[in-house]
Amino acid sequence: MGHPDIKTPQLDKLASSGLRFDKGYVAVPLCRPSLASIVTGQFPVTHGIVGNDVRSGVYEDAREKLDKPLRNHFHQLPSFTNCRASPTAELHQLPSFIKRLTTNGYLAHQSGKWWEGSWQDGGFTHGMTKGERHGDKGLDIGREGMGPVNDFIDHAVEQEQPFFVWYAPFMPHNPPERLLQKYAKDGRALDVAKYYAMVEWFDETCGQLMDKLDEKGLREDTIVLYICDNGWGATSTTLDWPRDQAFKEYAMRSKASPYENGTRTPVLVSWPGTIEPKNMEGYAHSIDLFPTIAAAAGLKAPNGLQGINLLDEQAVNERECIFGSLNASHNINVGDTDSTLQYLWCIEDDWKLLLRCHGEDTTHYKKLHEWEHRAIPSLQPGERPRRKQRPRRRASRNCRPSQSQNRGLAPCREKIHR
Repeated sequence: MGHPDIKTPQLDKLASSGLRFDKGYVAVPLCRPSLASIVTGQFPVTHGIVGNDVRSGVYEDAREKLDKPLRNHFHQLPSFTNCRASPTAELHQLPSFIKRLTTNGYLAHQSGKWWEGSWQDGGFTHGMTKGERHGDKGLDIGREGMGPVNDFIDHAVEQEQPFFVWYAPFMPHNPPERLLQKYAKDGRALDVAKYYAMVEWFDETCGQLMDKLDEKGLREDTIVLYICDNGWGATSTTLDWPRDQAFKEYAMRSKASPYENGTRTPVLVSWPGTIEPKNMEGYAHSIDLFPTIAAAAGLKAPNGLQGINLLDEQAVNERECIFGSLNASHNINVGDTDSTLQYLWCIEDDWKLLLRCHGEDTTHYKKLHEWEHRAIPSLQPGERPRRKQRPRRRASRNCRPSQSQNRGLAPCREKIHR
């Protein structure tokens, strides 16, 4: 993938075998809502998962009880956006590409990060996560080998059924000593060395998964999609930015921020024998995975999805603008997600427009965004943005998310370096 120090031979091989989107983006730069958008093909304002944790704290004993209504909303959401419906409202399920596959004869295995209950709740036929925060037992995948995934693939082949694998390992923050020593050297901060080592560790496990497909003779019958849920940066990489020292867990303007180190990710689509290798110039977005998977499986995607099929080059080339959002990361207000909204953003050409929204954040994670006091576009808590027509061509002046325009505001522009 071109990094000057990190060795990722397996991902390099994957990138060279299919479509490579260097301009890939997630709907929100945070684990849980990002994964929810991937599964549903929806933005957080629609599916309601706008942060990692509900209001009233992160690790308190009541968290599971507080979170249960949010999971129920996700799996069977009232027929209103923004989780504002009454408990007696007519219910319908959000779209899920996992459930669409399994109802059409696919076996599906969950491993790694999965926040919305157990693997059964998510519609998988097999899996590891029992239903606790973040993914519980599912987080063993990769760290303790690839056995559960390999066994599942063996089972699917034996049953002669098509299958789907959700491989979402959580590799931080303790890489194997052999890899840490490889990247530890004079002048390199320990947190950077750990990050580099963890990336290579992840790369190794991806290679093991590809090797399993090769072993079974399945590689040309299998489409592989790669995306990250959010960006991340080591704290030491911003030591020369005084205002970024307010938060110590990771670099500000990376995870849980609307800037490029938080929202941007490579997106890879590999299907040897079906897709010709190509570096794509257009945008790819996390909400595109649902329509892409549906098209590859020969299934009809639900009506109303805003993503595109990444296998459709014309659709990719015609896309002019992409959008995203960010709420308070650990302060979900179930029933009023707008109250914690921090940013809306859109990208066109080489410019990103940021709209600062100043929603409520009662946690220490507010340090990630409270520094942003510049005269940039803003909405006050409780003030609902008005819908606007599709933006005109220039992102630096006119490209705005469909729900984020407020009268009399000047844009904040971030120049994007390719």
